Amino acid sequence: MGTSWDAVVVGSGPNGLAAAVTLAEAGRSVLVLEGNATVGGGTRTEELTLPGFHHDVCSAVHPLGGGSPAFSRWPLERHGLRWLHHEIPLAHVLDGGRAALLRHSLGETAEGLGADADAYRTLMGPLSGNWPKLADAFLGPVLRVPRHPVVLARFGLAGITPATIVADRYFSTEEAGALLAGNAAHSFLPLNRPLTTALALALMAPAHQSGWPIAEGGSASISAALVSYLRHLGGEVRCNSPVRTLGDLPDHGVAVFDTDAAALAAIAGGSLPRRVRRAFAGRRRGPGAFKVDWALDGPVPWTNPDARRASTVHVGGNAADVAAAEAMSVKGKNPERPFVLVAQPSNADPTRAPEGKAALWGYCHVPYGSTEDRTDAIEAQIERFAPGFRDLILARSVRPPAEIAAHNPNYPGGDITGGSMAGLGLIARPRLTLHPYATGNPRIWLCSASTPPGGGVHGMCGWNAARAVLAGPLA
Repeated sequence: MGTSWDAVVVGSGPNGLAAAVTLAEAGRSVLVLEGNATVGGGTRTEELTLPGFHHDVCSAVHPLGGGSPAFSRWPLERHGLRWLHHEIPLAHVLDGGRAALLRHSLGETAEGLGADADAYRTLMGPLSGNWPKLADAFLGPVLRVPRHPVVLARFGLAGITPATIVADRYFSTEEAGALLAGNAAHSFLPLNRPLTTALALALMAPAHQSGWPIAEGGSASISAALVSYLRHLGGEVRCNSPVRTLGDLPDHGVAVFDTDAAALAAIAGGSLPRRVRRAFAGRRRGPGAFKVDWALDGPVPWTNPDARRASTVHVGGNAADVAAAEAMSVKGKNPERPFVLVAQPSNADPTRAPEGKAALWGYCHVPYGSTEDRTDAIEAQIERFAPGFRDLILARSVRPPAEIAAHNPNYPGGDITGGSMAGLGLIARPRLTLHPYATGNPRIWLCSASTPPGGGVHGMCGWNAARAVLAGPLA
């Protein structure tokens, strides 16, 4: 009880654990405090439906995980993490049994888009080939001098343009436009907003480099590997240790919070400068998520056979349909036909479901804090492109925004992105500053998805924050 720690990390999501590992690698003594009974934050895996069906509670597929500069530098394979790849990273299904396929090969992806093959190569070729350099810029603080300005400028010219304009300007086929729109919709923004293309390209480019992997055994394997490596370095993790005030922390040098910015404002109170506390507490919220997990009696019978081999399936029709659905959720309405993101991990990982069965994961975007049940709308969309899907359902687990928030306080109102990315939300995370991980109190730091680069399982918020701490108070 009398131990003094160089750093206490609050929260054991991938960012909190990445911060802890970075600090421990630098020789600092580190304690991680987790309020729940298990570690993981957005990387937990549970039997949500039936025994033997292992579902990812939040994140399931990791486009930015396999090539993460943080994860890639650590020996996580020796600590149990094994990345698995589907034959096809992404299929965007369309009416009539068609689909746009994002393949590992840029050339094969382009050829599959027919008349838009050359346009796809023109747009994606320079970005995919330079993704390692782009990752350095995209996965770090935005407001800084770039290390690769020419490459970043090429990315920025297309990226700053709204996805609706880029789709019309570059592509003539429904397939190519839908492929871009579906990836842009991961932003939780209307697709006519600036920077939506940047977020789409940042997902599509790594598909041609490191892929869109899943973790064998479920996303909890990522947390387990990080915890194992942290303990190897001498760090400690304590679960069932909620932090409600700074008084709940043991003696320490600095505290690094893997919490929502507003939650940190409530915990730290007057220990933060007033302007910072107000900025954190007033952080603009994005739409929420409504999630369903299914135990199925077999694989999803997609009309398009290639979709049956994909890691992720975007379900929502053409680019105009996707744009319309996303615009409605931002305006506080639920569309009749939502854009649905589906992951089918058991196609590549037999540990996820009993033999012959399938575990399926899916969600749609809803207005912040929505209480409307979207189960039927989601299942109707899947049935539209996979007739007979409903007949395969053995059990389902439904998580509306309120339950998502109850399970993880970092997701208030079902907002799983750490705050809206609208306006300056992508750049000013969690406030407009050159030091996004600092709080104005040198003993308190923030490393959650509320900081750059935002949501996703990549650990980069934690890694960036820890490096800032090591350059400052723990130098």
